Amino acid sequence: MDAELVNPFVEATLHILETTASTTAKARKPYLKKEQSAPGAISGVIALSGDFNGIISISFSEKLILSVVSAMFGEKMTQVNDEIKDAVGEITNMISGQVTTKMTEMGKTLKAQLSTVMMGSSHEVEFIHNRPVIAMPYHTDNGDFTIEVSFEES
Repeated sequence: MDAELVNPFVEATLHILETTASTTAKARKPYLKKEQSAPGAISGVIALSGDFNGIISISFSEKLILSVVSAMFGEKMTQVNDEIKDAVGEITNMISGQVTTKMTEMGKTLKAQLSTVMMGSSHEVEFIHNRPVIAMPYHTDNGDFTIEVSFEES
């Protein structure tokens, strides 16, 4: 998987978390995903089309997403609910916008848009069939998140 395609998603995610919630993250060791279930309590899923097709998932632990959304809203959030789901959708849209801009600067045609937000401890994100899924876990002081990517040339 081409790092040139993955890096804009990583950079956008880290930037959005830093600017909206003063959250900094440290990368952990990436791995090839084997299991079906998402690693977090809630995931924003981005569908990609254009010069390449793909699925990107940003999966947050409950502790982290409650912390991030609390910082965004300026009030203490205590449970994953529809308000949190909407906030994850907005975070995912911000990431998609930054990625689309970066890809255009790189000379690539790409449409990145929020596909869905999924919740629950055992939710599953459907990636591209017969393509590897690379998982890139991150740790913050308030919990963990994982960016999962799967691409195919169009």
